Amino acid sequence: MTLEGATILITGSNRGLGRTLVGAGLEVGAKKIYAAARCSADVANDDPRIVPIELDVCDPASIERARATCGDVDILINNAASLANASTYRAKALAPARTEMETNFWGLVGMCRAFAPVLEGREGSAIVNILSMGALAGIPFCGSYCASKAAAWSFTQALRLELAASGTAVVAVFPGPIATEMARPHEREGRWPAEEVARAIYEGLARGDPHIFPDPVAQSVAASYAADPWGLPTRFAGSID
Repeated sequence: MTLEGATILITGSNRGLGRTLVGAGLEVGAKKIYAAARCSADVANDDPRIVPIELDVCDPASIERARATCGDVDILINNAASLANASTYRAKALAPARTEMETNFWGLVGMCRAFAPVLEGREGSAIVNILSMGALAGIPFCGSYCASKAAAWSFTQALRLELAASGTAVVAVFPGPIATEMARPHEREGRWPAEEVARAIYEGLARGDPHIFPDPVAQSVAASYAADPWGLPTRFAGSID
């Protein structure tokens, strides 16, 4: 896939991996990047190639406005996410878990439904869904987050088959722990740099990889999953908070 000259829409661009994907997208030669966030001021930039847009993936009307504004998109990167970072089993309330599902699954579904017709027939078009290694097996301290990502992974597989005839690639990304604001402060040390994760995602996209494991932890999990998928939850058992 050729990234040079592409127009990319990235959700959740105001921080973390999303913000890094914007910068890395320019490095690989993107012509234009729609940097989407709930507040466009959070993604303001002097680079004329970056176009800030307001987008709340949990709001269908907001998604529709983005679709009407961004009709020249070649690549959609569904990065926006919510992470409660707590045990669902022991949580006092389920509102954070519901927000995770609304953002990580339904928000992603809404974006795909809106932009698949925009991408159809465009040479080199792609939908890139940023999932998690937790989509493959539940991690004890964030079970609801993993459930939302597992739902997104299942949808991604179905969408890939549905869009095969349209020429739009559907790519699943399974990052491991990344050093971003989403992680709890005391856990950021030792995580993989977001810049390297973003670079690996674009490299995998350029190669045409349908599944991207962009960091060493994710690659190790992929090997474990391939060898013994039923055993992967046991490997995650040591993650109990």
